[in-house]
Amino acid sequence: MSTDTHAAHAGDHHHDDGHAQSTFSGYMLGFVLSVVLTAIPFWLVMSGTLPSKQITALVIMAFAVVQIVVHMIYFLHMSPKSENGWSMMALIFTIVMVVIALSGSLWVMNHLNSNMMPIHEMTGMK
Repeated sequence: MSTDTHAAHAGDHHHDDGHAQSTFSGYMLGFVLSVVLTAIPFWLVMSGTLPSKQITALVIMAFAVVQIVVHMIYFLHMSPKSENGWSMMALIFTIVMVVIALSGSLWVMNHLNSNMMPIHEMTGMK
């Protein structure tokens, strides 16, 4: 590398290594969002604000997905610009996997409840 080329780039201090930069304020924003996204579903369950258990479960699942995305953005530093877009592909893959895991868990729990609970215990008959 010649000295002229090095001197031309000496004032350029922008280093783009493909990673998102983290700051204290970014971590604090992520932390506050995480606390809020945890407290709201907790309050919904404890207060019984929503009319049915199914709606409550769907709202909690939506909050869970949003919280996972918040963690990926603020704590794992994923953005469409970092690492040539591969982290965005990881985000999409994670969202698909979370949807599969959440819907599968609810499906299994629903079928366990309906298939494994004896009818006489549920209705009070002996």
